[in-house]
Amino acid sequence: MTRLFAVLILCLAALPARAEPITIRESFTIHSDILGQDRQVNIYLPPSYAEGNKAYPVLYLLDGGVGEDFLHIAGIATLSADWRGIRDYILVGVAGIDRYHELTSPTSVDFEQKRLPTNGGAADFRKYLRDELVPWVKGRYRTTDETVLMGESLAGLFVAETFLHEPTLFEGYVAVSPSLWWNKEALAKAAPKLLAKPGFPAGRRLFITAAQDDGEDTFAALDTLEAALAANPPKGLKLTVRRLDDESHATTLHPSALMAVRQFFAVPQ
Repeated sequence: MTRLFAVLILCLAALPARAEPITIRESFTIHSDILGQDRQVNIYLPPSYAEGNKAYPVLYLLDGGVGEDFLHIAGIATLSADWRGIRDYILVGVAGIDRYHELTSPTSVDFEQKRLPTNGGAADFRKYLRDELVPWVKGRYRTTDETVLMGESLAGLFVAETFLHEPTLFEGYVAVSPSLWWNKEALAKAAPKLLAKPGFPAGRRLFITAAQDDGEDTFAALDTLEAALAANPPKGLKLTVRRLDDESHATTLHPSALMAVRQFFAVPQ
């Protein structure tokens, strides 16, 4: 019997270890009538969400697929469970399908048209966020009116464009290394006129970073945008611009996102 037991133990030890999945998200496929396609949305809920009836602020992340930026920012979101300096928030990752289409407005530059021939869908994508996704999130989860939009590179351009064209859509905007060079810096050049429009809401927050290798066109456009904001600042605007000289375009997301989250979701003192 003892020998049989020993053989059984050896057999069990030889069995492969069973993998346990690590789950950090809920994932939904939701049809968009506006875009005429199914869209994947990834949701991170803080552990405290299941503990009561509290409502939470929401961070909407562009390029929010699991193979894009969702896991990077979800990791930052989990800090709130261990470090009391950050409030809990819901993370909504909007997975991309054709980011060159949905994150850009049309360009008149021949090189850009040839390089990114599907460009020009930003207005429809913004309508999708406004009329379909944000109402869906509000209807499904306990949320406050505190909403933030975050994106990097072309998604950062979309964030900056949304801030200027439709500033009521979100309360806060995080543009990480935004591609402000797009269409001959057209967005930054249009900023003075857009900021002068009546009805620009008070109390918006805008956080922008630029990496050391983002390029002279981006730096020039950022200077133009900063000058426009200084000349005609929206009432109560909280503006942060950081030039990250130790970071490249490829590494700027993590430090930029952490700085922005610490600022936007800081625990009140």
